[in-house]
Amino acid sequence: MWVRAAAKFRRDEQGVARSCMGVFVDIDDAVKNQARQQQALEQALERADRACKVKTDFLRRMSHDMRTPLNCILGLLELCERNRDDKALVEENHGKMRTAARHLLSLIDDTLQASKLGEGKLALVREPVDFAHLQADVDDIMQLLAAEAGVIMEGRQEEDSIAYRYVLGNELYLRQIFLNIYSNCIKYNRPGGKVITHVISSELPDGKVLLRWEITDTGIGMSPEFLKRVFEPFARESSVASTVGGTGLGMPIVKQLIELMGGSIEISSELGEGSTFVISIPFDLAPAPRETEQAASGSALQGCRLLLVEDNDLNAEIAATILEGDGAYVSIVGDGAQAVEAFAANPAGTFDAILMDVAMPKMDGLAATRAIRALDRSDAASIPIIAMTGNAFQEDVRECLEAGMNAHIAKPIDVAKAERVITKVVGEGPPPIKEQGIDQ
Repeated sequence: MWVRAAAKFRRDEQGVARSCMGVFVDIDDAVKNQARQQQALEQALERADRACKVKTDFLRRMSHDMRTPLNCILGLLELCERNRDDKALVEENHGKMRTAARHLLSLIDDTLQASKLGEGKLALVREPVDFAHLQADVDDIMQLLAAEAGVIMEGRQEEDSIAYRYVLGNELYLRQIFLNIYSNCIKYNRPGGKVITHVISSELPDGKVLLRWEITDTGIGMSPEFLKRVFEPFARESSVASTVGGTGLGMPIVKQLIELMGGSIEISSELGEGSTFVISIPFDLAPAPRETEQAASGSALQGCRLLLVEDNDLNAEIAATILEGDGAYVSIVGDGAQAVEAFAANPAGTFDAILMDVAMPKMDGLAATRAIRALDRSDAASIPIIAMTGNAFQEDVRECLEAGMNAHIAKPIDVAKAERVITKVVGEGPPPIKEQGIDQ
């Protein structure tokens, strides 16, 4: 028990102490509270130092991981400049640059997704997913990384799985899941190693189908201690953290996205023996697209009259060149106010669709869309308006649809998908906003 004590002696004329008066004050609570406050301050300082170190390490790893594909793109551009007459080499390098750019985009998606993890703002929007297309997309990105690392990718799929090619899911989230897992399987592998994928499927009693992926690598494996922390943000295996790039965000994102879809992930691993990731996700089946939809291509844009609303001159030039190459007629304006003016100044039927950026000066795309829908003319409510924007989260998609847009395409633009979306929206007319699907 802590006390504060004071005493005073009474002395006689000779200075000899004859009596003593003392007081003891109970300060136990105050001293212990002060000690607790001091301890809390020290712990807060320790957490702040640790958070600062984690932030520094994260930024360093992000810089390394993003510079790697960027260096690949810049180097390949230099090779193309030096070998302009070698058409085969230029085409090959273009393919490699596209793959590197997609990998860079996946890293950016992970970083942005991590902020949503902390805020609990992840939302699930389901749309028809073509697993054959998704698998080909992931393979394009991973094959180049695997070739550079000297790793072989192998796949095995049940015959019955082909029957479940089309499901209702979230293509963006599924792509993130597989890119993260395959990236880890390649990074933590050995030259000459393998990544083997086994896909099986089964029907569930409620009419859903359960797809199960077993992804095994022959890499360095994980320690039992790290395996317990593998889903913690920024967790890295200490033995390789300094030699292998990575943000430590991939697996936490993977786990939350899988659980958001009602699925599960299990990991087994041994040091020196490799790792196995088992992913199980239930899906509702989606009908196969009609032949006309499957065959839709850039040629379907022939003669289509488009109003492109884009404040970045280079982005506008690139988009217009691609669309005009597919036979479309493109008019360009630089902000939302100009878009409203251009639409209002031309007679009905001048444009078949409006491609609308969102973040623009003077008037953004959401306000411009509302203004167009509010105009007192016959085609104001029916003109298809498609968002083409770098605002790519699900809440951004929802905002676009609530503002009156028909569909959403995220930047950087997947040209083939953009052409499909434009063709579909222009062809199907203006269904009520609440019934529209979300294209991302």
